[in-house]
Amino acid sequence: MTNQTEKSPVEQDVVAEETVEQTEQALADLQENAEIDPLVAANERIQSLEAYIAEADKREQDIALRARAEIENIRRRTEQDVEKAHKFALEKFSKELLNVVDNLERALQALEGADESSKALAEGVELTHKGLVSTLTNFGVVAVGNIGEAFDPELHQAISMQPAENIEPNHISSVMQKGYTLHGRVIRPAMVMVAS
Repeated sequence: MTNQTEKSPVEQDVVAEETVEQTEQALADLQENAEIDPLVAANERIQSLEAYIAEADKREQDIALRARAEIENIRRRTEQDVEKAHKFALEKFSKELLNVVDNLERALQALEGADESSKALAEGVELTHKGLVSTLTNFGVVAVGNIGEAFDPELHQAISMQPAENIEPNHISSVMQKGYTLHGRVIRPAMVMVAS
C-alpha cells in the first residue's frame, strides 16, 4: 500500500514533465534576455534531460520492485489458502461422523452390563468404535475433554459448576459429550461440568 504522500507513477510523470517544461521555459527566457552561447544552452538542456531520464529509470525500478513484491505476496497467500483447504477439507464430513461416534459410545454404555449372549455384540460395537476413532485420528480429528483436564473455554463448553472430590477447582469433573478438533481447530467443543 502506498501512503498519501507518495505519488502514483502517472502523477510523477506529470510532475517530471512540468519540471522539464519549466526548465525549457527558463532557458528560453534566458536566451531572450541575454546573449547565451548555444553550446551552454544545449549542455543545460542535456543535463535536464539526463536528470529526467535518471528519475524515470528510478521510478521504473521502483514500480518493478513493487510488482515483484506484490506477486510474491499473492503467491504466498495462495499457498496458504491451498494448505488450509487441504487441511480443513474434511471438516464438514468429520462433524457428521462425530454423530456416529457418539451413537457407538452410547451403544457401548448400554451394553456394559450385558449378559453372555450379547457379549459378541458388545465386542463388535467396540471394534467398530475403535476403528472409526482410529480413522478419524489418522485424518487429524482428535478428541478433547477428559476428566481432570484444566477447563479451557476455547475447547470446552461448561454446562455447570459443581463441587467435586479429588478434582481441583476449574478442572473438568464430568464429560457429557466429547469435543473434537481437526488439526488444532475446534469442530465441536466438549460439553463438560467444571469443579468449583
